[in-house]
Amino acid sequence: MKPRLIIESHVPCIPDGLAGYFDIVRLAPGEFTPEAVADADAMIVRTRTRCDASLLAGSKVKFIATATIGTDHIDLPWCAANGITVASAPGCNAPAVAQYVFASLLTLFPDGLAGKTLGVVGVGHVGRIVVDWGRQLGMRVLMCDPPRAGQESDFNHTELEALLLQADAVTFHVPLTADGPCATYHLADSRTLAMMRQGAVLINSARGEVVDNGALADAIEAGRIKGVIDCWENEPEISRRLLQLVSIASPHIAGYSLNGKIRATSMAVNALCAFFDVDYRMRADIPAGAAERVTPTSITSSYDPMTDTAALRDAAAKPGFGASFESLRNNYNLRAEVK
Repeated sequence: MKPRLIIESHVPCIPDGLAGYFDIVRLAPGEFTPEAVADADAMIVRTRTRCDASLLAGSKVKFIATATIGTDHIDLPWCAANGITVASAPGCNAPAVAQYVFASLLTLFPDGLAGKTLGVVGVGHVGRIVVDWGRQLGMRVLMCDPPRAGQESDFNHTELEALLLQADAVTFHVPLTADGPCATYHLADSRTLAMMRQGAVLINSARGEVVDNGALADAIEAGRIKGVIDCWENEPEISRRLLQLVSIASPHIAGYSLNGKIRATSMAVNALCAFFDVDYRMRADIPAGAAERVTPTSITSSYDPMTDTAALRDAAAKPGFGASFESLRNNYNLRAEVK
């Protein structure tokens, strides 16, 4: 008997060959119930499926792959305590997020980025690309990553307060954590936002709760800073006030490139097959990572963030905005990455 595999309906590019090894069921995020997953052996999900005791207690599930970088929708301690292995897709959409960041910056600074100071908070898979591209575009780049600074003696770390005081733009690329010395929940709050330079740009394409959305709206409304927001608090019922105040807005699609989606799915599928000792691997014929060289033209010609901004604001003017936010996200026309 083949293992029973439930795949979230919005996970794209699932290869046909996987059906030869698993009994596959596709469910929409809202259809993941304790009854629906009770007899499943494994799941492939994305961020809208919350995987915790309320869903999984009493089920047969032993493996979960999320086709995303983040895992804050999965109760990792509970899964570990209950014998459930979890795999994610670190770095899968990093080039696309970097594309989003610099397309946004070049939209807001049409005269170019050379000579401006960029603050990168979180220098992991995404942040490393952002740092590299920023330097290529002539920016002075400051890096803030306390965990990495504690592990790498030669890491050129700048404390957050010092970074905020100097940067013309600050972009966040951190996981969402609520506890510990480097907790990132509301890392950007009223206190830290007040440290930013007059007219500076804040970009959040990490997790919505990294930025206190109410405090950001207040700071923008006061004319102190500008905002570029892809990840929001309380998705899909996001703040319409903040939506109208930010310079660029999008429905959590910064990482939505075709290549990134294929990378994410292939990482999830291959981790699944390795766990079940299945002699099958998904081998995607896609570029391995970010473009080695970028120019303002190569970035701006690859993506225009104002198109997504207009679509999201148009949706907010109509009834059923929460459903429209999800529809824009789930039916997004996956873009090509910077070449």
